[in-house]
Amino acid sequence: MGVTKETIRPGNGQRPKRGDTVQVHYTGTLRDGTVFDSSFKRQRPFTFTVGIGQVIRGWDEGFLTMEVGEKAILRITSDFAYGPSGAGGVIPPNADLDFEVELLAIN
Repeated sequence: MGVTKETIRPGNGQRPKRGDTVQVHYTGTLRDGTVFDSSFKRQRPFTFTVGIGQVIRGWDEGFLTMEVGEKAILRITSDFAYGPSGAGGVIPPNADLDFEVELLAIN
């Protein structure tokens, strides 16, 4: 249970630390391939503070292992995502999720 990472493109070696603000791009999909959200599609990166609970646990843990410029797939089990509640009527309860992500910058 948790998060696993499959690197698509390596980064430059610079990793964020807990409490850093990061800028990322992502596409989130259910395991059946249904896209539920994408910053790539909006052409607008998402910014958050990593490691402090602003986002799902799988993101907090996954992005701490990434490097600037890295593109990867984060495979996140439901207990590290939205759990039995699901989210926003688009993510069902207990759904495992996949995110194609890119760490653009550490601010």
